[in-house]
Amino acid sequence: MLLGRVAGTLVASRKDPSIEGHKLLLVRTLDIEGAETGQFVVAMDAVGAGVDEVVMVAQGSSARQTDVTRDRPCDAVVMAIVDSWEVDGQERFHKYHQAGDP
Repeated sequence: MLLGRVAGTLVASRKDPSIEGHKLLLVRTLDIEGAETGQFVVAMDAVGAGVDEVVMVAQGSSARQTDVTRDRPCDAVVMAIVDSWEVDGQERFHKYHQAGDP
Protein backbone atom coordinates (compact mmCIF):
# COMPACT_ATOMS: atom_id res chain seq x y z
CA MET A 1 0.00 0.00 0.00
CA LEU A 2 1.04 3.58 -0.61
CA LEU A 3 0.27 6.90 1.03
CA GLY A 4 -0.62 9.71 -1.33
CA ARG A 5 -2.33 13.05 -1.75
CA VAL A 6 -5.07 13.40 -4.35
CA ALA A 7 -3.79 15.88 -6.94
CA GLY A 8 -6.79 15.81 -9.24
CA THR A 9 -9.17 13.77 -11.32
CA LEU A 10 -8.66 12.02 -14.62
CA VAL A 11 -11.26 11.95 -17.39
CA ALA A 12 -11.15 9.36 -20.17
CA SER A 13 -13.99 9.62 -22.67
CA ARG A 14 -13.11 6.25 -24.21
CA LYS A 15 -12.53 3.42 -21.77
CA ASP A 16 -13.41 -0.17 -21.01
CA PRO A 17 -17.18 -0.38 -20.40
CA SER A 18 -16.63 -2.04 -17.01
CA ILE A 19 -15.16 1.18 -15.57
CA GLU A 20 -17.84 3.53 -16.95
CA GLY A 21 -19.15 5.76 -14.17
CA HIS A 22 -16.21 5.17 -11.83
CA LYS A 23 -14.09 8.14 -10.71
CA LEU A 24 -10.38 8.05 -11.52
CA LEU A 25 -7.97 10.05 -9.36
CA LEU A 26 -4.43 11.25 -9.93
CA VAL A 27 -2.52 10.64 -6.68
CA ARG A 28 0.94 11.99 -5.73
CA THR A 29 2.76 9.47 -3.56
CA LEU A 30 4.09 10.55 -0.14
CA ASP A 31 7.02 9.37 1.97
CA ILE A 32 6.81 8.54 5.69
CA GLU A 33 7.34 12.20 6.60
CA GLY A 34 4.47 13.29 4.35
CA ALA A 35 6.68 14.81 1.63
CA GLU A 36 5.80 14.21 -2.01
CA THR A 37 8.07 11.68 -3.72
CA GLY A 38 7.61 13.02 -7.24
CA GLN A 39 5.77 9.89 -8.37
CA PHE A 40 2.13 9.66 -9.41
CA VAL A 41 -0.41 6.87 -9.71
CA VAL A 42 -3.83 6.82 -11.35
CA ALA A 43 -6.28 5.04 -9.06
CA MET A 44 -9.96 4.19 -9.12
CA ASP A 45 -11.78 5.81 -6.19
CA ALA A 46 -13.63 3.39 -3.90
CA VAL A 47 -14.25 5.78 -0.98
CA GLY A 48 -15.27 9.19 -2.34
CA ALA A 49 -11.92 10.93 -1.84
CA GLY A 50 -11.44 14.53 -2.92
CA VAL A 51 -8.62 16.72 -4.14
CA ASP A 52 -5.94 17.43 -1.48
CA GLU A 53 -7.03 14.54 0.77
CA VAL A 54 -4.37 12.12 2.00
CA VAL A 55 -5.30 8.58 1.01
CA MET A 56 -4.14 4.97 1.07
CA VAL A 57 -3.71 3.30 -2.31
CA ALA A 58 -3.64 -0.47 -2.87
CA GLN A 59 -1.99 -1.73 -6.04
CA GLY A 60 -1.77 -4.92 -8.07
CA SER A 61 -4.18 -7.78 -7.44
CA SER A 62 -5.12 -6.21 -4.09
CA ALA A 63 -6.62 -3.28 -5.99
CA ARG A 64 -9.35 -5.57 -7.31
CA GLN A 65 -10.56 -6.60 -3.86
CA THR A 66 -12.99 -3.73 -3.15
CA ASP A 67 -16.68 -3.81 -4.04
CA VAL A 68 -16.07 -1.00 -6.57
CA THR A 69 -13.12 -2.63 -8.34
CA ARG A 70 -13.99 -6.33 -8.22
CA ASP A 71 -13.64 -7.93 -11.68
CA ARG A 72 -12.62 -4.62 -13.28
CA PRO A 73 -9.33 -3.82 -15.10
CA CYS A 74 -7.83 -1.89 -12.19
CA ASP A 75 -4.24 -1.83 -10.94
CA ALA A 76 -4.62 0.84 -8.22
CA VAL A 77 -7.49 1.85 -5.94
CA VAL A 78 -7.98 4.58 -3.35
CA MET A 79 -9.30 2.39 -0.55
CA ALA A 80 -9.08 4.70 2.49
CA ILE A 81 -8.97 8.38 3.44
CA VAL A 82 -6.27 8.93 6.07
CA ASP A 83 -7.21 10.71 9.30
CA SER A 84 -3.74 10.61 10.88
CA TRP A 85 -0.48 8.71 11.09
CA GLU A 86 2.21 8.37 13.71
CA VAL A 87 5.84 7.23 13.44
CA ASP A 88 7.93 6.34 16.50
CA GLY A 89 5.37 7.92 18.82
CA GLN A 90 5.32 11.20 16.89
CA GLU A 91 2.35 12.37 14.90
CA ARG A 92 3.40 13.02 11.28
CA PHE A 93 -0.01 13.88 9.85
CA HIS A 94 -3.46 14.75 11.12
CA LYS A 95 -6.29 15.52 8.75
CA TYR A 96 -7.47 18.60 10.66
CA HIS A 97 -4.11 20.16 11.53
CA GLN A 98 -0.42 19.98 10.68
CA ALA A 99 1.77 17.76 12.83
CA GLY A 100 3.45 19.88 15.51
CA ASP A 101 0.61 22.45 15.68
CA PRO A 102 -0.94 23.01 19.10
